[in-house]
Amino acid sequence: MTSIRSDARLQESLVETTRLLSRHRVLETLTHRQAAPNQDLLDSLQQRQNLAELQKHLRVMHAADLAYVLEALAPDDRRTVWEQLRPEHAGLVFVEVSEAVRDSLVDSSSRDDLIARLSTLDPEDLAYVSDSLPEDVLADVSRRLESSDRVAFEDSIRYEDDCVGRYMTREWVALPETHSIQQALDELRQRSTLPAQTDRIFLVDSRHVLRGTVPLQALLLEAPSSPIVAVLREDDVRFGPRDPASDAVRAFERYDLVSAPVVDARGKLVGRLTVDSVMDYVRQASSLRALKDAGLSGDEDLFAAPWTSAKNRWPWLGINLVTAFLASRVIGRFEGTIQQLAALATLMPIVASIGGNTGNQTMALVIRAIAVDRIQPGGARRLVNKELAVSLLNGSVWGVVVGLVAVMLYWNLGLGLVMSGAVVLNLVVAGLAGVAIPLVLHASGRDPAQGSSVLLTFITDATGFFLFLGLASAFLL
Repeated sequence: MTSIRSDARLQESLVETTRLLSRHRVLETLTHRQAAPNQDLLDSLQQRQNLAELQKHLRVMHAADLAYVLEALAPDDRRTVWEQLRPEHAGLVFVEVSEAVRDSLVDSSSRDDLIARLSTLDPEDLAYVSDSLPEDVLADVSRRLESSDRVAFEDSIRYEDDCVGRYMTREWVALPETHSIQQALDELRQRSTLPAQTDRIFLVDSRHVLRGTVPLQALLLEAPSSPIVAVLREDDVRFGPRDPASDAVRAFERYDLVSAPVVDARGKLVGRLTVDSVMDYVRQASSLRALKDAGLSGDEDLFAAPWTSAKNRWPWLGINLVTAFLASRVIGRFEGTIQQLAALATLMPIVASIGGNTGNQTMALVIRAIAVDRIQPGGARRLVNKELAVSLLNGSVWGVVVGLVAVMLYWNLGLGLVMSGAVVLNLVVAGLAGVAIPLVLHASGRDPAQGSSVLLTFITDATGFFLFLGLASAFLL
């Protein structure tokens, strides 16, 4: 029986796992150093004894907790833990780990062992991890599925990663619309178990077209003799298998859904979307968005080989280098100005920095609004006007503050005025860029979070340097 752990206990489990692994390595080293007539037998007995406690410790852990432990371990220790898991337990862990760690487990497992572990997965979970598996392994695993499960698996992988169909389950409770509530309750009691996250049953007609849903609570509260259509809900949220998964996420959040039906173009029930699948999509999308926002091209194993990690970080590092050179050329055009007034060199990073912070605040709000579909056609202009007003207000306040500080430091009123003007203008540019960059990327079909920070930094730095040094050249020299 597995147990779900709090963050503190989960950390304790990681520490305990690490301790057991360390002891295993020490004892294994000592055993190999000893010479004995039956050395191979002794080594085998010692290894079993060393790993018995580790297996006992891992056996009671939830698959998601084990995934956390595996992601925190170095490759050799990760392989040792992975090899101690029972096939059915290992399959669930494989689903829970990140894509990068999943790839490392594939590389460290024998083909037969990997097939045995993955054969324990249901069709939906197998489809979820299919992109991480070699084609020959996936083919062998799918052939081991029962015919109905194989059909469900092949149906799942037909859909793109961002479609509802990729995440829906084929397990639900559907009853004829002609049933009474008593008949529905009797049929539910005849089942040995209900599918996970069953909070409602689906009513279908003779053609298997979805008529609506009935919450389980309504079955318990209504009179048993009443027809089940008396508590039918026809306006419940439903999805098509090719609907964007992001739309489903927003609907689950907005309406506090636990599950929802998936129907085809003719209205026939083809699947059920559950909150756990939605959370898996949210977790995966959030992780990739955070990595891309940091300039990483994809998921990365914490203990990946240096060459692999370096290649993952190249794309936006290269773009960042190009934009940094462009920003430096702006400074280069004002070398004479800086030489004549050395204080400019110490003050110009302030102008760029405050502009970057303003732009990042605006950009974060816009990206979030895009993610939850709160920016409608025609709303962009109002958003630009609002951020322009905010930038002017903040620029006026903090421009005065920065200008006064510059006057107190260098006793130069003109320098303070130039500093204030540059801050106001750069905050306006930063606010406009913070709105424009995500909107333009989104309109072009790109992820607004990917590369936005690099582009924003370039704009606020280059503009800040140009405005500050340009104003200084015009009014101070």
